[in-house]
Amino acid sequence: MTKHKPLLGLAGGIGSGKSHVAQLLAGMGGHVINADLLGHEALRKPEIRNQVVARWGDAVLNDKGEVDRRQLGRIVFADAAERRKLEGLVFPWIEQRIGEEIARADADPAIKFGVLDAAILIETGWGRWCDLIAFIEVPRTVRLARLKETRGWDEKEVEAREQAQLPVAEKAARADLVIHNHGEAAQEQQLKDQLEGVVARLLAADRQVKRIIQ
Repeated sequence: MTKHKPLLGLAGGIGSGKSHVAQLLAGMGGHVINADLLGHEALRKPEIRNQVVARWGDAVLNDKGEVDRRQLGRIVFADAAERRKLEGLVFPWIEQRIGEEIARADADPAIKFGVLDAAILIETGWGRWCDLIAFIEVPRTVRLARLKETRGWDEKEVEAREQAQLPVAEKAARADLVIHNHGEAAQEQQLKDQLEGVVARLLAADRQVKRIIQ
C-alpha cells in the first residue's frame, strides 16, 4: 500500500467560508485542491463545453463563448435530471484532476498535507479519500448575507442549490469534527487556533491510506 500525505476534507453549507478556511490551511503547509475550480476547468475543456452546448444550447454561453456557470446553474438546479446529466459530464474530469493533485502533494516534500475543498464532498463520495472530514459551521443568516454580498444570490437561488445537497445537519453528522467560522474579524484568531488543532490531529494520524483514484 502506498503511503500518502494526510488529506483533510472540508464540508459545509453554501457560503460557509470553506475557501477562506482552505486558504488559512495552505499557510500551515497544506496543498489545497479546490473542486469548484476544477469544475470551472472542466467546463473550459472543448469536449465538455461542446456537450454542454449540445444539451442546453448557446443560451448557456457568455459573449466570449464560454459556459456561463450561473445561467447553466439556473437550469440544472431547477431539474434534478438535468443536474445529474451535467454531473455525468464534469465529475469524471474533476475526479481525475483530484487524483492528479493528490499525487502532486505526495511528491512535494514541502507539502505537509492535502486539503480537499468540495461543496459536495460527502454527496459525491469524495470524502472516502480523506483521513478526516471537517464541517464548517456557520449560521444560515450569516451564509445568506455572505452569498448576497459576494455572488448576488437571493435566498430563492440559494435554496435551489441547497436542494442538490445534503441538509447541513446531516453533513455535520457525517463529519469527524466541526470548525466554527462566523467570519467576524475579532474571531479570526479563534478560527486559526481551531485549524492549528485540526492540523495537529491530522498529522498525528500517521498511517497508510488507500486512495481509490487512478
